[in-house]
Amino acid sequence: MSRTSFSPHAYEDGASVSSRRSKEEANVAVESPGFEAKVAASAPILSGTALTAAIAFVAGTGFTLFGYDQGVMSALLTAKQFENVFPQVVVNDSEPSNHATLQSFVVAIYEIGCLIGALSNLWIGDWLGRRRTIVLGGVIMIIGAILQTASYSYAQMVVARIITGLGNGLNTSTVPSYHAECSPAARRGSLIMIEGSLITFGIMISYWIDFAFFWLSGSSAQWRVPIALQIVLAIIMIAGISFLPESPRWLAKHGRDAEALAVISALDGKPHTDPQVQQTYHGIREAIAAEAHLGNDTPLREVFTNGRSQNFRRAFLGAVVQCFQQITGINLITYYATLLFERLGIDDVKARIIAAANGTEYFLASLIAIALIDRIGRRPLMLFGAVGQCVTMVLLAVLGSIDTSGTQVTSAVLLFVFNSFFAVGWLGMTWLYPAEIVGLRIRAPANAFSTASNWTFNFMVVMVTGPSFNNISWGTYIVFAALNAFIVPIVYFFFPETAGRSLEDMDVVFALAYNEGVSPVGVSLRKDVPQAGSPEADEILGISARGRAEGWVREDPERSRWQESKAQ
Repeated sequence: MSRTSFSPHAYEDGASVSSRRSKEEANVAVESPGFEAKVAASAPILSGTALTAAIAFVAGTGFTLFGYDQGVMSALLTAKQFENVFPQVVVNDSEPSNHATLQSFVVAIYEIGCLIGALSNLWIGDWLGRRRTIVLGGVIMIIGAILQTASYSYAQMVVARIITGLGNGLNTSTVPSYHAECSPAARRGSLIMIEGSLITFGIMISYWIDFAFFWLSGSSAQWRVPIALQIVLAIIMIAGISFLPESPRWLAKHGRDAEALAVISALDGKPHTDPQVQQTYHGIREAIAAEAHLGNDTPLREVFTNGRSQNFRRAFLGAVVQCFQQITGINLITYYATLLFERLGIDDVKARIIAAANGTEYFLASLIAIALIDRIGRRPLMLFGAVGQCVTMVLLAVLGSIDTSGTQVTSAVLLFVFNSFFAVGWLGMTWLYPAEIVGLRIRAPANAFSTASNWTFNFMVVMVTGPSFNNISWGTYIVFAALNAFIVPIVYFFFPETAGRSLEDMDVVFALAYNEGVSPVGVSLRKDVPQAGSPEADEILGISARGRAEGWVREDPERSRWQESKAQ
């Protein structure tokens, strides 16, 4: 049975030598009137560049909110009014020894909320869809921010931060998938790396706002207003997502093919009959078909399967890359920037100015990755970042052991250098890579697991940083230097390249590696891997003429009825 028997349109595969369909078949424009009407009715409000920009803006707002929420506590921990309301966070020689742990706990407990939110996406992500999950996450974050702003006790602040984290966990496990599924392969990397830059943009804003309100030392507005301002970003995100379409891959997965085709057409800014639009559409449907015919397991159970799809391997890579981001040590700077500069003997005002400048340089450095990610690829940037971070941590340890006024200045500069290496190599990468590496059927649960990995190790790093500096001081940097060194060989030998390939192309890469019994890393670097949607890719994925005849690909009801009436 030919492709025209299971899709609303036949399409030409372009000039690709891999296409075996006859030109006569490829040019057949068989259209179902009912399906055509559905596609037209499902067209999004925006299209082309405007739609791509709108999606990037809303996704970016979500990550700016994420960054703001990460950075806002940095300077508040030592703000006079914050210490008055929460004396448990005051750390000095005259306070109980457990205050360092309590200080770390009120910061780190946010990550536990994020972890719960990310894991809850295992069950609600595919049920609600990408857009409604983002809205839910935004609403929960608003509730959490209100509770934080109104806090008058340590216990209330802890609970409020858990609730805020719950919403952020939902968002950070959904927004990258939504953005990746709505981005063209050629620009997907740079578009999602913008999200990484906007995390640092949010951090930068939070540092400067903290500094501006630092001068209100006689009012609790010194810390309440900076925390409350995140509500503005959440409202913008919720309002913006209401004007955007659902992910075409989620729509196709749930049998809403006309809507999926309409969204693909709008994203490309081309008619839905365009060969490139059709290629993308058929590639998505065939990826769904290849996954669907393997069994009736739920997506959550399928995460733990291998075979041709290599689901577990791919999900595990996503979780590992998120773990690696955290064990680099970046959040000992992000969450404790002001404290780190104060530990170097800098007074509180100058420490806040330098921390804000550090956040600004962090944001500017992250822009470099946007220009490089689709040109150089994912693997080289990850390796570059890990090596640079390792060397920087070694130097921080050496200078910390000497501890003179000169070495303190140099250490302050090295904190800027570390941020620069991280911004280029790892900042946005770990939100891009997990969304790219896994198949559509398990994307929601796999990204929930990967984001949960991020928050688990984030909690670990933030929780141990305060006690670690109190106990082993500069030795903390040695620990992170060793962890960065460990990352390098793992990335080199086990992480496939995803640059320049569609999300469905990665299914072909892993299936081909499985069929040939070789590493997917090597296959990902080859130039002869067929594109998803081509006959060769169908064969690699196990979608043959036999598979179509057995009904692996869903029929469109409108089209089937129309074909039958024509045959009569």
